[in-house]
Amino acid sequence: MSAEPDAPPALTVRLAAPRGFCAGVDRAIQVVEATLERFGAPVFVRHEIVHNRHVVSRLRDLGAVFVETLEECPDDRPVVFSAHGSPRSVTEAAQARGMTYLDATCPLVSKVHVEATRHHAAGRQVLLIGHAGHPEVVGTMGQLPDGAVVLIETLEQARDFIPRAPDALAYVTQTTLSVDDTAEIVEMLRSRFPAMGTPHRDDICYATTNRQDAVKSLAGGCDVLLVIGSANSSNSVRLVEVGLRAGAPKAFLIDDADDLDLAWLEGAATVAVTAGASAPEDLVQGVISRISDAFAVTVEEVGAARETVSFKLPRALLA
Repeated sequence: MSAEPDAPPALTVRLAAPRGFCAGVDRAIQVVEATLERFGAPVFVRHEIVHNRHVVSRLRDLGAVFVETLEECPDDRPVVFSAHGSPRSVTEAAQARGMTYLDATCPLVSKVHVEATRHHAAGRQVLLIGHAGHPEVVGTMGQLPDGAVVLIETLEQARDFIPRAPDALAYVTQTTLSVDDTAEIVEMLRSRFPAMGTPHRDDICYATTNRQDAVKSLAGGCDVLLVIGSANSSNSVRLVEVGLRAGAPKAFLIDDADDLDLAWLEGAATVAVTAGASAPEDLVQGVISRISDAFAVTVEEVGAARETVSFKLPRALLA
């Protein structure tokens, strides 16, 4: 009589809520889809519409062509500007060429553009807290003349910054930063420059904040944290950092189930799973399915924040 196979080890998967797509990402993807439906393929997209390789690959299969510069786009085909925002010079160049363009910039990023422009018009030197080279930072700095925005990336830079006029300063931030790291930088700047202008509301978007809060609530009670998102996704990378800081013993950023090394989960009793704001839910379910192949999985969804935000498509796609 053959021996019964060993039962798979038990594992609790705690799913962070909220996770995955935010309203700005959802809108940006819809802009590309609606532009393809209205104009047919190909539709050109300046920069990855959102930072997720699965989303980009699916849209490419539908007829989207992703480029890095406007010069790569023909005059007679529509071009979509990515959710991260673009420098003003890009919009002006598209207008000068008579191009059909659709702006998929997240409205919360556009809000930062408006704030920076308002402060500059009022004669204030604008500080941008963010990461050099990120498309959102490039787009925000590109709203104003060269040299009008000073990028602050670290606490040390905030401490050492010398303004033109201490009483004529204001700051804005990239929307996908670590809430805690940004708070430390802002505190340093405000302690040095009490008259510094501030955003009407926090620039870090609601989705970034909610996802980081959800990870903080799970991190201390898990053995492993899995964050689903692409490596070039700022908000996804921040979730790994936040999780480790909040007490997760181990945290891994994975694009999908194929990136998951089940050896990471050996000996674990509880795994926390979340997804960055540009990662679709089917990737989350794929990871859970992969884990279920090796473990007897119990899934718990944990979280309190409910997101009801939605953004309209550009007017040109609603007519």
